Amino acid sequence: MQLAGKKVVVVGGSSGIGLATAELARHAGADVIIASRNAEKLDAVAGRLKVAAIPADVTDDASVENLFRRSGQVDHVVVTAAQLRTGPFKTVPMADVRSTFEGKFWGAWRVARVAEFRTGGSLTLVSGFLSIRPRPNSAIISAANAALESLSRALALELAPVRVNCVSPGIIDTPIRAAMPEAARQDMLARAAAGLPVGRVGQGEDVAHQIVACMTNGFMTGSTIYLDGGALVV
Repeated sequence: MQLAGKKVVVVGGSSGIGLATAELARHAGADVIIASRNAEKLDAVAGRLKVAAIPADVTDDASVENLFRRSGQVDHVVVTAAQLRTGPFKTVPMADVRSTFEGKFWGAWRVARVAEFRTGGSLTLVSGFLSIRPRPNSAIISAANAALESLSRALALELAPVRVNCVSPGIIDTPIRAAMPEAARQDMLARAAAGLPVGRVGQGEDVAHQIVACMTNGFMTGSTIYLDGGALVV
């Protein structure tokens, strides 16, 4: 198995893309640690997957430091954690704008600064295709995603020989959309799928496979992979 005996930390590993990545890495033989803010949810997922769990809030310096003090040296780190709040540019509250950037961008920054990697290690960040395909009412998410992609390229130099890459998903059917009324969610996903060359929206597992590829390809660093079902070419 490609990741046998490797220690993998998935920050944001209790749901969505992070959970799918933790499952796939565990199946590939890794010793997995998942981290997120919701300790109760985290423990339930860890018990089901038979992985370790460490509560961590990426918006808090001490919490991130505690995560990697407890983890020790690691082989691969994945950051999927994000609390996204957005709205029309002129009216979205500045508190929401700041909290989105704090969690999405500065959270990844904190993790990258603190994590201690073994030889051959990698860091994979997760952004989103709004970085280069912005939409109305999502300016702060577009900006945070673009900043993450730029950060990953800079860190590929600063943290070398640790490999640093970024995966930028398109529309993925994950629990982050669960706040929508179900009928509206299904309608939105169906319309999105109809406009894509692949004829469907993505699943967490689709992104997880690419993240694991970033971990295991020793010649890959400084890359941003757009995984969007063809959204950027239509």
